[in-house]
Amino acid sequence: MHCTHCLSSHTSVGLLVRTLVSFLGVVIATTAPTHAGEFANAVLSYSQGSNAANGYTNPLVALGAPERFTGEGIDPSAVTPFQPCFLNTEVVSIGSGGSLTLAFDPPLVDHPGNPFGVDFIVFGNSFFTDGAYPNGSVSALAADGGTIEVTADGTHWIAVPSSLADGLFPTMGWVDALPYSSSAGTIAADPRLPVDPAWMMNDLIGLSYADLVARYAGSAGGSGVDLAGVGLTQAIAVRISVAAGFYPNVEIDAVARVRPATHPADIDGNGAVDGLDLAAVLSAFGSASATADIDHNGVVDGPDLAAILAGWSG
Repeated sequence: MHCTHCLSSHTSVGLLVRTLVSFLGVVIATTAPTHAGEFANAVLSYSQGSNAANGYTNPLVALGAPERFTGEGIDPSAVTPFQPCFLNTEVVSIGSGGSLTLAFDPPLVDHPGNPFGVDFIVFGNSFFTDGAYPNGSVSALAADGGTIEVTADGTHWIAVPSSLADGLFPTMGWVDALPYSSSAGTIAADPRLPVDPAWMMNDLIGLSYADLVARYAGSAGGSGVDLAGVGLTQAIAVRISVAAGFYPNVEIDAVARVRPATHPADIDGNGAVDGLDLAAVLSAFGSASATADIDHNGVVDGPDLAAILAGWSG
């Protein structure tokens, strides 16, 4: 991972995205997620492949967060690694020879604080087959693949090797839902937290559902990508494509920006322990401020200042 600033200003970020829009054509639509920039927020292009699933050709459904609950009105169920989302309001089918291009504004960044070095996550609707139904024992992976590409300038695209858009790890909507639950859980999995990419399919075969949940460690799953792996420090768009003559239908649910791991001294949660956190401690020094009391001893004092200095990264 490389520590860099993605762009000099938000204005230049917007200019890059507008340039890409011009290059690819008119933006189909945008959406405003709960926290802008957490998920892909614009569809730049969609080319329906020759065998895209009928009725599953609305690219707008790939904007925003991945689904946690599916099948409303048909077969309501929590999204788990054994029962993926399946409605045409939840996934878009790409098909042989097709592609889907999604933009991020602000850009995706190769952030030094991202868990496991992963910078963004692609969610499809892959699933595990169950070797001990209905207990949720991992037997095999049902996934359709799809190539992931990224661009920093809207012109040059780089394919991400060894990454499949619809692959490991199937989406987990809830940490506490059972593998075939018909109701939502109470603890939501985090779609901006990647699964440790060191785990491979062979490591998962035979795991019980409880062990699988432990391996996900609070993550919602998905296929993680490290921008540094393709030599980039930022990307303004992600393209998912399917080679002509490749017939499985690749379905995409969402693309998420990874949330940087936060240090206890990162008071404002911006991913770095810096001058803003130092200012927060100094301005509250001697008080009982819960926010700036890093060690939770009841007062903002010397140990809190020491924590800022020890964790300094900004």
